[in-house]
Amino acid sequence: MFSLLKKEWFLVGMLVAIGLSVILPNAGASHGLLRLDQVTQWGIALVFFLHGVNLSPREVRKGLGSWRLHVFIQLATFAVYPLIWILLGQWFEQFLPQALAFGFCFLLILPSTISSSVAMTAIAGGNVPGAIFNASLSSVLGIFLTPLFVQLFMGMSGGHVDLGDTVGHIAALLLLPMVIGQVIRPFIGEWLRQYKSATSKLDKLVILLIVYNAFCDSVVRGVWHDFDVMTLFTVIALCTMILLLMIVLLMSLSKGLGFSPEDQAAALFCGTKKTLAAGVPMAKVIFGASPMLGMLLLPIMIYHPLQIFICAVLANKLAAKNNNAS
Repeated sequence: MFSLLKKEWFLVGMLVAIGLSVILPNAGASHGLLRLDQVTQWGIALVFFLHGVNLSPREVRKGLGSWRLHVFIQLATFAVYPLIWILLGQWFEQFLPQALAFGFCFLLILPSTISSSVAMTAIAGGNVPGAIFNASLSSVLGIFLTPLFVQLFMGMSGGHVDLGDTVGHIAALLLLPMVIGQVIRPFIGEWLRQYKSATSKLDKLVILLIVYNAFCDSVVRGVWHDFDVMTLFTVIALCTMILLLMIVLLMSLSKGLGFSPEDQAAALFCGTKKTLAAGVPMAKVIFGASPMLGMLLLPIMIYHPLQIFICAVLANKLAAKNNNAS
């Protein structure tokens, strides 16, 4: 039991953060005792600085050649997923609370992950350099495209986001620290690698603080009064259906387009992922201390462990299949 908790400490931590928000909401709320709204801003900048230091330019250059794979993955992330909202957005808004419906919209317009996309591709014996390049490219494109989609889709719902200010804020919070990290990578990269096990946990700790802060704001302002267990099961079911739909679609399309097995794996594991690590900070920047933030983050918080679990199973099956074939 202890080993399982140690292995899945992040998922357990999210549950603890949500539980603490019910017990101690005032401590973690924005402008509350812990000042988490300010602490998390610095934490986010530090996390993306470390991403910049750890990102190998050599590995990114190795992945540049597979242009068909790059187009395929970026279209899956920033065209096919948003198309789901365009087709079904009115249904989401009709049958779910407004904040939760828009949470699905936010989930669908987020960029891909970096670490888990590359890790799953490696496990499956896929095109790792291609996965590194596409996951990194997706993160950079998301800084500009996600706020743009928020502006477009919130316009449909009568909302408004200042696109220029939002992109500028996100770029300053996420992109600038990454660039600084890349610049000083030659000087501290080797030294920092000695502490990789510790630094790799930092982004998850920052996310836990943001989740606690977001849910404390929601509890303090009474957002969850009309939220029931059936709604939670509905969110889980919808997230599972979206993920499985994209898995089947991308596997079929990549095979039909004649991709190699290695590129098929990269397409699958980069094209079906949505980032919690960048998504939570983006939501914090775009929506600020909105009392709806906790409910808005719920779809990506549920989608995240689902994608890790299901894609890990698929990666292991693909690895076993490749081993048997060889």
